[in-house]
This record gives sequence, structure tokens and C-alpha cells, in this order.
Amino acid sequence: MDPTDSEILRLLREDGRLSWRELGAAVGLSANAAADRVRRLRQAGVILGFTALIDPAAGGRNLEALVGITLSPGVDSDQFAVEASQLHPVIEVLHLTGAPDYQLRVACRDTAELDMLLRTLRLRHGAADTETTIVLRSGPPAGSEPA
Repeated sequence: MDPTDSEILRLLREDGRLSWRELGAAVGLSANAAADRVRRLRQAGVILGFTALIDPAAGGRNLEALVGITLSPGVDSDQFAVEASQLHPVIEVLHLTGAPDYQLRVACRDTAELDMLLRTLRLRHGAADTETTIVLRSGPPAGSEPA
């Protein structure tokens, strides 16, 4: 990777929908050369894919939380991760070192849905203990400008 590749990655993190023409112009390459660079970065495994970031609040999921999960003895951690990632409120599953075993980022409609999720994790998916922290705000501080 060279400085141009690094700049391409930075630009794509900011806006993954840039056209090849826009991306190339931003880094001093033709559209075809920019597309080739991105293709090579994907083939090398540097770029894993492209995705849409969804605002959970736009779908009525205004309550975000981080849930620490300690698994019961004997629970298969890989199976837990797969099952947890398929639960509708779960946005992200992080496998951690130490305690807890996992941290889930979740978005729920209300505290009743969060309570149901916690019960489901304990009763059906092998969570021995959960510790939940409500997210008050995420992203850059209010009034700050992006770098």
C-alpha cells in the first residue's frame, strides 16, 4: 500500500458511494485507475466489502445499549456469536478478551424490547450474566466539525 491507496481508503470510509471519476479526481488518477486500485485492494483483502450504515432511530429504534455478555460454562462461543448476530435488535457482536466474553451493540424500540432481548439471551442463547449500559449519544460531540 502506498499513500494513494491510503487516501483512497480514507475517502471511501467517508463516502463509500463515490464514483470512480470523483475518487480518481480526489487522488489524481483517472476513473479507470481508481477503479483498478479499489479492485486490487478488495482482492488483497484490505477492503472487505461495502455496506450501508442505517440509523436505527429512523426505524423507531431509539434506545441504543451496549450489553456485556458472560457465557455459561460449556456454551459454544462461536455458535453464540452466530445466534446473537441474527437477533433483530443486535447491530454488532464483539468477542472480547477477559470478562465479559462478548459485547453486543443493540438498538431497541423501548425498555420492554431491551428486557425481552436480555431474557432471550439468558434463556435461549447461553448468557450466564449480562451487564447493560445505555448509550446517551454516539458520534462526534455536538457542534464539532468532521476532520
